[in-house]
Amino acid sequence: MGKVTGFMEYERVVGPVSSEEERIKNFNEFHKTLPLEEQKKQAARCMDCGVPFCQAGAMISGMASGCPLHNLVPELNDLIYRGNLKQAYRRLSITHSFPEFTSRVCPALCEAACTCGLHDEPVSTKENEKTVIEYAYANGLVREITPKVRTGKKVAVIGSGPSGLAAAQLLNMRGHSVTVYERNDRIGGLLRYGIPNMKLDKSIIDRRINLMEEAGISFVTNADAGRDKKYSAKKFLSEYDSVILACGASNPRDIKAPGRDAKGIYFAVDFLGRVTKSLLDSDFKILEKKDKALFPFNEVADKNVVVIGGGDTGNDCVGTSIRLGAKSVIQLEMMPEPPKERLGGNPWPEWPRVLKTDYGQEEAIYKFGNDPRIYKTTVKEFVKDKSGHLKEVIIVSLEAKKDEKTGRMQMVPMEGTEKKVPADLVLIAAGFLGSENYVTESFGVELDNRTNVKTKNGSFATNKEKVYAVGDMHRGQSLVVWAIAEGRSCAKEVDKDLMGYTNL
Repeated sequence: MGKVTGFMEYERVVGPVSSEEERIKNFNEFHKTLPLEEQKKQAARCMDCGVPFCQAGAMISGMASGCPLHNLVPELNDLIYRGNLKQAYRRLSITHSFPEFTSRVCPALCEAACTCGLHDEPVSTKENEKTVIEYAYANGLVREITPKVRTGKKVAVIGSGPSGLAAAQLLNMRGHSVTVYERNDRIGGLLRYGIPNMKLDKSIIDRRINLMEEAGISFVTNADAGRDKKYSAKKFLSEYDSVILACGASNPRDIKAPGRDAKGIYFAVDFLGRVTKSLLDSDFKILEKKDKALFPFNEVADKNVVVIGGGDTGNDCVGTSIRLGAKSVIQLEMMPEPPKERLGGNPWPEWPRVLKTDYGQEEAIYKFGNDPRIYKTTVKEFVKDKSGHLKEVIIVSLEAKKDEKTGRMQMVPMEGTEKKVPADLVLIAAGFLGSENYVTESFGVELDNRTNVKTKNGSFATNKEKVYAVGDMHRGQSLVVWAIAEGRSCAKEVDKDLMGYTNL
């Protein structure tokens, strides 16, 4: 590193964030970047340690430690510190397809494994990355490679989320003719309709898609492969040399409780998608009314909202509901509250299993005066009114008990702890159970015991000839950075199978 004492001279500083009061008035991104000179100091904090776990992407205790893309983080930080952002972008683009996405939505596995973070605050690698990619866009450095020679091979990518886009990018660069099919009305998959706009502005997706189109990739929307006869599995298998299934783990886990048929209960992924679509369709038009900012999506205003699920998607539901004018929001979490600091059984560089208060919870604390999360709790019953609409839920506390058959610890209800809570709207954010059946059945691919598409270890090839699976559909619900990493690896395998060798 050019500044070998940087980690001792500079404290960690992150970019400014809009106040809760301001940001809940709209769906704009609210994380800002530091001035370049300050960001260079942050890059100088990189220690150039002997073993950079930040770029390892290794599995430790069942959790990823470091970047799955293996971005060469110390090299990148050194280039930023020296002010050579052009070369920093070139360095980053060798290993990374879409830094503009991960620098906004990634939980920063690299920072959790940073050696500097063992005794101090980690290097702000995520914000360093965002500075590089935004500089590259602002200065016309971002280009999608248009191949001078085509191979004559055709590849269909079904699903336009991060894994599908990453695979399409590399295969097109190699010279194959790539067409990406998306069942929704806009390209982006999870990036478009699963992540709220305040975390990832949709114009960020559009500018990348425009570059990919210019480089020769074709995109087809409203194409529901496996369900629409026009886009049958037979058609894809007959017209393309390879087919990549990148449809995501879009089968949501349900809550089986009496009254589940009440009106006003939605899966979180459907809710978030409908909100984003309404905003995009209206071009983010805000309907002003007195002291409230009313949006075209009006199913939340003045309602009591209960979010079931404590993960990122649940947090997104909390933040979205507050922006849409909810009367109250609570978030139910089945597991106990995590510790505020690492426990002895969770040492560095493992992913820190500690309490995290995300933007949605921060906004709920500002808006309603308390953290919306209720731990070790779930819904026992949904209560309807005479017209069938949800009016309240009965929640129950949970305790950990060992299952006598499996020996595993399970969270089970505690009798006598039931309590009624007003609820006009329930959003189920309890995770996903793998890919949707109509896709896997139509292509005839096998599933594993977790309902993900089955492949051999280290491979993306399914049991069906020339059909591959990638991303959440392959590994289960995961992170955008993992999806991109899988897309890139899958592209390499497909290329080798098509050409007999690969230079990707």
